Amino acid sequence: MFRIQTLGRISTAGLELFARDRYEVASEIPNPDAIIVRSTKMHDMPLPGSLKAVARAGAGVSNIPIDRCNDSGIVVFNTPGGNANSVKELVLASLFLGSRNIVEGINWARALADKGDEVPVLVEKGKSRFLGPEIRGKTLGVIGLGAIGVMVANDAVALGMQVRGYDPFISVESAWGLSSSVQRVMGLEALIRECDYVTVNAPLTEQTKGMIAREQFVAMKRGVVLLNLARGGLVDNAALTEAIDRGIVACYVTDFPDDELLKMDRVIAIPHLGASTPEAENNCAVMAVKQICAYLEHGNITNAVNFPDCGMNPAGIARIVIANRNIPAMVGQITTVLAEEHVNISDMLNRHRDKLAYTIIDVDQPVSESSLERIRGISGVIRVRLIQDGVS
Repeated sequence: MFRIQTLGRISTAGLELFARDRYEVASEIPNPDAIIVRSTKMHDMPLPGSLKAVARAGAGVSNIPIDRCNDSGIVVFNTPGGNANSVKELVLASLFLGSRNIVEGINWARALADKGDEVPVLVEKGKSRFLGPEIRGKTLGVIGLGAIGVMVANDAVALGMQVRGYDPFISVESAWGLSSSVQRVMGLEALIRECDYVTVNAPLTEQTKGMIAREQFVAMKRGVVLLNLARGGLVDNAALTEAIDRGIVACYVTDFPDDELLKMDRVIAIPHLGASTPEAENNCAVMAVKQICAYLEHGNITNAVNFPDCGMNPAGIARIVIANRNIPAMVGQITTVLAEEHVNISDMLNRHRDKLAYTIIDVDQPVSESSLERIRGISGVIRVRLIQDGVS
């Protein structure tokens, strides 16, 4: 029986998918085979030797110690697209919030409380202070055309906006889903130069950290509305302050407030609500559970952030799955061991990602523990599992 530990509140829509005769699930459980986590920080947690997988019910994995997982051959999954519609809706809401001075108007109206019959007159007299433009016919620049960016771009087209998108690493799947009305731009500077609104929908990496800085603000149209519901750190705060003071940025809407941003004028700080819908929580939990089950029962990997996607239908009586360093001659050494142990390979798949690789080998006869130990002894091999009848 596989043992699953949950960290944080995980939707029952996902947890109910674990077969009760095959899985034991609890928030406190010794020697788990897998962990499902939401926002709990795992960096100071010990990783037990039994742990084979960690699944984040969400997209970001900054709360998971990826390097330590790599060293132990622990596959880390996330759930890209599970909360895409939820975030997209908040991006669209932010377009209106940033354009129509809605938040400022609401706050001003609330200050009229207790003025009795004067309120209607004061509202009519003061409403002109919150004049804001319509978005129809305006130009929106979408930075990052992943699951969320594509949905934002397509819906903005439906709202009558002129939409331009930039993503040098767009996937084939995203490209297929992108409206033909969206104009793809080949450079970031070309995109932001002509847009009335800019939304950042990129992941936070060493390459994208501070990607919107002083150089980019200088290139923007005066009065631009900037949206960042992707990740904190993508926009440089010091450069943003200068851009607001100079009138380049009319409004900045972010889902990732910090102390500095909360003190700025023309900033609408949303308390990280992008994925805060029951639908998003359910979708992410379902995806995380399905990915863990496929990995534990069959060794197949989908949506891992540290290992390559790798999966095939069973073609033997047992399956050996191997996580190893991506170095030369690994496959040859592994197959040599099996040949010397008189184990016939019925099917095999090998994939690599950066410094790590993963191999699935289906065999036609039982595999001895001594054979597995010989494979584990190969320099560069990190973890070896034998799966039979969905159990490892």
